[in-house]
Amino acid sequence: MSTLDVSAEATPVRVFAQPGELLDAVGERLGASPWFDIDQARINQFADATLDHQWVHVDPARAASGPFGGCIAHGYLTLSLVNYFLPQIVRIDGASMGVNYGCERVRFPAPVRVGARVRGVGELLRAEALEGGVQAWIRVSVEIEGEAKPGCVVDTISRYYF
Repeated sequence: MSTLDVSAEATPVRVFAQPGELLDAVGERLGASPWFDIDQARINQFADATLDHQWVHVDPARAASGPFGGCIAHGYLTLSLVNYFLPQIVRIDGASMGVNYGCERVRFPAPVRVGARVRGVGELLRAEALEGGVQAWIRVSVEIEGEAKPGCVVDTISRYYF
């Protein structure tokens, strides 16, 4: 099985001068964010915030003999990083406001182990005009450095208003 292409570093943020330009860019790869380190402290903070203290996330001694050989990030921690990655992948100038409208098809194909580096890679799947703006479906794959499968793949839905 081949690994993801992690040789390339982050790409410059893809800038659209105004929301309507998204309509002509459907199907395009938008770029990649810089790499981001996943450490045990961040996983513990997420566990505290969500009250999800399952041992596979927060107990390094027990997790060492578990199915992943150590602690892994919560899937929802990996998903939550998409909000951090998106502005590093795409920027819509000329919008008076952008809002998260939702998500479709969230998947967690591979565990994100403590010490891993992850990044977001975006692709514009679809865009539709709406009254006063544009709605865009952007697939963000959270790649794990050196791994064949991403830690998360989510089709985000954003609305950008003029």
